[in-house]
Amino acid sequence: MTGRLSLDVAIIGGGTAGCAAALHLARRGLSVALFERRTVGSQASGVNFGGVREQGRDFAELPLSRRSRRIWDELPALIGSDGEFMATGHLKLARDEDQMAVLEAFATGAADYGLAVERITGNRLRADYPWLGPKVIGATLCRSDGQANPRIVAPGFGQAARRAGAQVFEHEAVRHATRDAGGFRIETEAGRQVTAATLINVAGAWGATVAGWFGDAVPIAPRSPSMQVTEPLPYRVKVNVGVVGGDVYARQTPRGNVIFGGGQGWNDMATITSRAGETEVMAAMRRLTGILPWAGGAHVIRTWSGIEGFTPDDLPVLGSSVTTPGLLHAFGFSGHGFQLGPAVGEVLAELVLTGRSETPLAPFSIERFGGVLAASA
Repeated sequence: MTGRLSLDVAIIGGGTAGCAAALHLARRGLSVALFERRTVGSQASGVNFGGVREQGRDFAELPLSRRSRRIWDELPALIGSDGEFMATGHLKLARDEDQMAVLEAFATGAADYGLAVERITGNRLRADYPWLGPKVIGATLCRSDGQANPRIVAPGFGQAARRAGAQVFEHEAVRHATRDAGGFRIETEAGRQVTAATLINVAGAWGATVAGWFGDAVPIAPRSPSMQVTEPLPYRVKVNVGVVGGDVYARQTPRGNVIFGGGQGWNDMATITSRAGETEVMAAMRRLTGILPWAGGAHVIRTWSGIEGFTPDDLPVLGSSVTTPGLLHAFGFSGHGFQLGPAVGEVLAELVLTGRSETPLAPFSIERFGGVLAASA
């Protein structure tokens, strides 16, 4: 028996959102413990592309994304590290007229949210970005977007949460949780018995499983984006680069390595194992050289993947449980949650402390899926 804990808030999942929630709640004086089955930031929060972008999002996400972008500028004061965040801009590319129309529509709609997106075509495209290939016919640029190092952001929030007084238990998975009149009762695989007034489910691709313990039904598909990095090349690309449709995306570090992704890999949820798909890696390399021809012939020195939960509409579940008072969910970020994580943590803290959030959450309600399971015993 590891021991017993009595808490105000227990958190399942050690990604950026969970660690940020722990930080804000601990700073408000609540007793908080976070449980992560491996290490903080070991899954989707830590193995993604590292893009910090507002451009290209569903408009329903933009208020949350805009809030999060402000927090990225405050990371040094908030957690004691900048997470290697750089506001490099995000350049979204079109390879045909239909794709350019998609970019034009987003630029127009984004203005309603106060997000500035520039249209770039013709001679200006070639003059400003001479390293682009001839297949690219136009682009839009969001200058406030950027990139960060996903390997250090969630751990940075985790360390800050510990300094604020939260308990962060790594390599300690939650076996099961229930709720009775006395609150939530949680058992970890280490044998720890925990009671808590509030439970936050930020379990990533396993979030639907945790929700199912309480009868909340969410259809989640686990996917594993294939990621690659090249040997150092001459430093040309100082912006994040994506394409309409998302079949390839790339950024270059100042050291010269090109980090890029596209397609899906393989995963096994039972063993928490994932890897990049060989066929998908080769296809992503071909697409990369279609937009960055000078990268042809570069050696790929590492591939990797992780496991992320995707919802049918690609929007996250964020907010209160349908079935269980005191249970909050934040999962299903569908491959684009890295930029949102700092704000999601703030939102979760708001919901615990006040029962409401200043950010519109209706589009992310778990109720949109309409299903309720029979709660497990």
